[in-house]
Amino acid sequence: MGTGLLSVASIGSVYERFILDTGRQPEFLFFVAFLATFGICRTVTHAIRSDAKWFPGGDVSVGGTHIHHMVWGILTILITGWIAISFEPPSPWHDLLAVAFGIGAGLTMDEFALWLHLEDVYWSEKGRQSVDAVIVCAAISGLMLISFSAWVEVGRGVADAAFATIGFVGVGGIVLALINAAKEKFATALIGLVISPIALWGAFRLGRPSSLWARRFYGEKRMAKSRRRFGVPEPGPSEIADPATAQEPAGSAAGSTP
Repeated sequence: MGTGLLSVASIGSVYERFILDTGRQPEFLFFVAFLATFGICRTVTHAIRSDAKWFPGGDVSVGGTHIHHMVWGILTILITGWIAISFEPPSPWHDLLAVAFGIGAGLTMDEFALWLHLEDVYWSEKGRQSVDAVIVCAAISGLMLISFSAWVEVGRGVADAAFATIGFVGVGGIVLALINAAKEKFATALIGLVISPIALWGAFRLGRPSSLWARRFYGEKRMAKSRRRFGVPEPGPSEIADPATAQEPAGSAAGSTP
């Protein structure tokens, strides 16, 4: 219940901020009326064509001539346009005119293909052009409704998120590059500073057995696997027993013998 009220309050805040405060309520009412009318028209025409029992009405005819709903849409547009131009009524009459104009536009654009081809192609393949035209009109109306300032604000939010993401990836890339360097994979570290996935791939690969990473974190099995991977021979018994002795010159032991 609380979440639902919070959502309604959030929607109300957005509506007040981007619609009421910017004086775009008539455009919003037109947009809603346009889409709602188009949806109702499509539902009604499908019901008439399929002889749906739940819909009692049918096609409107005068003297045997079928009157398309586009005609009512054109008349509505003409009347609302004339009233708006002649009287310039204030709100709420201006808002009501916006709703009426949206209804007229929805009725007219639903049969866009008919007045484009000058023939009844509502149910044919060409009739799909009406749906395409409505989608284009709705998209343009939606963009105009949101307004440039809203897009700028959205863009700023996206930019902030993008900068945060880039910063996170950049820091992560540096860390991964250091891991690769600690594994003595210097080429991967340098490339990984620019292309993070390569650094990530290298960080999960085996490091060289002589690297700081291997000496610090690898156990016997993993160290042996690293030697095999890089072709480093296994140390001899003397190197394992006393690494310091293995590093002495070969002649030092002979020179100390009397």
